[in-house]
Amino acid sequence: MAEHDNSYKLLFSNAAMVEDLLRGFVQEDWIRELDFSSLEKVGGEYVSDDLRHRQSDLVWRVRWGRERWLYVYLLLEFQSTVDPFMALRVMVYVGMLWQDLLRQKVLTPSGRLPPVLPVVLYNGEVPWRAARDVSELIEEIPGGLERYRPQLQHFLLDEQRIADVELEPLKNLAAALFRLGKDRGPEDFLRVVGALAEWLSEPGMAELHRAFRIWVQVYLREKLSGVELPEFETLMEVKSMLGERVVPWTERWKQEGIQKGLEEGREKGLEEGREKGLEEGREKGREEARKEDLHALQGILLRNLESRFGKVPEEVRRRVEALDSVQEAGNLIARAASASSLDDLRLG
Repeated sequence: MAEHDNSYKLLFSNAAMVEDLLRGFVQEDWIRELDFSSLEKVGGEYVSDDLRHRQSDLVWRVRWGRERWLYVYLLLEFQSTVDPFMALRVMVYVGMLWQDLLRQKVLTPSGRLPPVLPVVLYNGEVPWRAARDVSELIEEIPGGLERYRPQLQHFLLDEQRIADVELEPLKNLAAALFRLGKDRGPEDFLRVVGALAEWLSEPGMAELHRAFRIWVQVYLREKLSGVELPEFETLMEVKSMLGERVVPWTERWKQEGIQKGLEEGREKGLEEGREKGLEEGREKGREEARKEDLHALQGILLRNLESRFGKVPEEVRRRVEALDSVQEAGNLIARAASASSLDDLRLG
């Protein structure tokens, strides 16, 4: 897992990846004001006043506005498991970042601290259900004390729950990475690798090409454990190599599915363990896919509402998260595009 995380960080150590991440997935008006040519990676390790170290994954800064040198700092955290107290970790990292900037006297022209966008990239198998604002982790005490609860929300990208229909049309490096990690089968994997090989053949892309090649190599090593794979130097070699082995690769996946069905059948003590286990696996897969699509559409709807109307009231957020129909969620997304207010949607 450490090797996978390091290959992930290597990719997002490239400015083009960060630019495509922001352009493609942060649907907010202020993104249009960023000067992406000014993207600069800065240190992500900080020492507190009591000399304890805290290290975030990656920190970038970028100029905001054509005439103002107002910096926006991007704090990236990579997660493959759900951390229920991630919101607290993010608050600590942001505080450390601000302390470090204050020591360096890196302030805005008005003498204030620069704004921070904390981004959590999550690529785990189960949906992210942890709090996104640190205030949700603090016990409420009525009578006035609630005014002193800190509030800090991070931007979450739950990669496995981003709908395929949202990723496929994008000529976007971050979208391509998310598609590779969604494990939709060798044919889709080959298509994305081929597209990347073409995009990254352009001048100035050698470093990013190398980072993607390393990521793919690590991914395949984990995915096809026990299968001897040749070393490759380019993504086009990966595409050629996988193209020759696409049939045995598919068969290996199929055998893994059969084995899983058999194991589930034995665990439940079923007489027809193999057939029933496989059928239950297929049914479960269809239901999981529906839930994934629904969760992705809920996320799109919430992001669209936040972009148009500002912070979404908790009652509306609960109503969106309680939706149980993919069709209803899709209809609400379409209606949200022309709604003049949240009341028009009758969500809360």
